Amino acid sequence: MSAIPDSEEPGAATVAKAGSRAGGAAGTLGRRFALLPANLRGVAWVLAGSLGFSIMAVLIKLLGRTLDPFQIVLFRTAVGLIVLLPLVARAGVASLRTTAPLLHVGRAMAGLTAMFCGFYAFTHLPLATATAVSFAKPLFMILVAFLALGEVVRWRRWTATVVGFGGVLIMLRPGAGPFDPAMLVALMQAAAIAVAVAFVKKFPAEERHLTILFWFAVVSTTVALAPAIAVWRWPDAQGWALGVGVGVVGVASQACIVRGYRIGEATALSPFDYSRLIFATLAGLVIFAEVPDLWTFAGAAVIVGSTLYIARREARLARAPAPPPRLPPPAEVG
Repeated sequence: MSAIPDSEEPGAATVAKAGSRAGGAAGTLGRRFALLPANLRGVAWVLAGSLGFSIMAVLIKLLGRTLDPFQIVLFRTAVGLIVLLPLVARAGVASLRTTAPLLHVGRAMAGLTAMFCGFYAFTHLPLATATAVSFAKPLFMILVAFLALGEVVRWRRWTATVVGFGGVLIMLRPGAGPFDPAMLVALMQAAAIAVAVAFVKKFPAEERHLTILFWFAVVSTTVALAPAIAVWRWPDAQGWALGVGVGVVGVASQACIVRGYRIGEATALSPFDYSRLIFATLAGLVIFAEVPDLWTFAGAAVIVGSTLYIARREARLARAPAPPPRLPPPAEVG
């Protein structure tokens, strides 16, 4: 017998009405969100993506207690590939055609290296430290743009880059104690991401975004398979859940970041990407009892400040009008 009187039991009509109200509330929130300024909506998406990446870092650190980083990388790439398959099926076989197969291989190898280094760093370093070092990516992108892409880098950006690497040295503190190789691995992640971005910039303009994502997932999953098998341990039920969570949350977080930057201006959104440092610090403190030292915060502040300057400087140069073309001198008459 029900403990609720018949007159108070929720019937089908009541449940339907409640569901309708919930759906209506969600629709109202969606409409209100769509009316917000573009940059504000972009900030919301970037914050959601940054929170998602911080959650993924927590899952990686938990999973790293029992599994090798190579296995975790395989989870991330394989789940990403599975998520992409319906999109490829909808777009058709034409979305798989590419005119730059070697660029796809190079980009996948650089991205896979970055992924392994990042996962290793999250497993062996405090979350706040690993996250802070990853913000050195724009500094390496300046070097890669100059050396590999032939871009002109002026003295202001060089100065900001040198200052940013000074922040890295503050965190590394060479000579102050035993060196942790995981710090170097974390720095290699930032460098590998910069190389991957350089490969993306080399793709022909007609190369579709879905094509780049798909072939990255295929190549990286294929390459990650062999080392993952070499160190394979069968996960328990919790391990499988954490592994799938790493893949799903990683893909969803990346989608949020991409959505945000498509909506808003990069200069308005880029400072909010550093919210990952706040999320990572709180997660490390609450879940893993990690208390970052003052050197970590000082180095992170220098890195964040220099990379923000570089981002704003590049945005200002992009908005500057192109100089007028030089006209030939008038021909002499007579």
